Amino acid sequence: MADPAPSLGGLIASDLRAKAAWLYGSERGKNLLKAAVTDGTFAMFMYRLMQFCQRRRLAPLAMVFNKLIIWFGGCVIGRGADFGPALVLVHSLGVVINTSVKGGRHVVLEHQVTIGAERDESPVLGDEVFVGAGAKVLGGIRLGNDVRVGANAVVLNDVPDGATVAGVPARIVASRG
Repeated sequence: MADPAPSLGGLIASDLRAKAAWLYGSERGKNLLKAAVTDGTFAMFMYRLMQFCQRRRLAPLAMVFNKLIIWFGGCVIGRGADFGPALVLVHSLGVVINTSVKGGRHVVLEHQVTIGAERDESPVLGDEVFVGAGAKVLGGIRLGNDVRVGANAVVLNDVPDGATVAGVPARIVASRG
């Protein structure tokens, strides 16, 4: 039997814990508080509220949260974008995520990242994925689990599990396992 979908509160808590661990090395109370007020966290919270409303067919409310992400979070996340627990927007400024993007657990995105569609096909990101500042992930491709995308890389092809890619166009520069 599949695990039940995480609750809204559970998703927000997992995102905040992941951000605290990423930025400050632990999920202790002081670090949770610091992570809660850092850049990108507002957009993370609004994304989860938007996703919650979208799944419950509350489109007008989802659109309000979508606009709050744009106006106050400095990024664009499509209403249909679907990420698992522990999503981290290190810095939200300039992030653009297409509405049909799917992402797994513990996806970490730096600033100025674009995850976009090409010819109506969008990327799918696995679990434990890091996308560096300014990187572009485009088209109907799949990033495997435990993938690292270097800063300013342009990823146009599938990336296997455990790979690190860099460059324009991105190529595998390291592999773990």
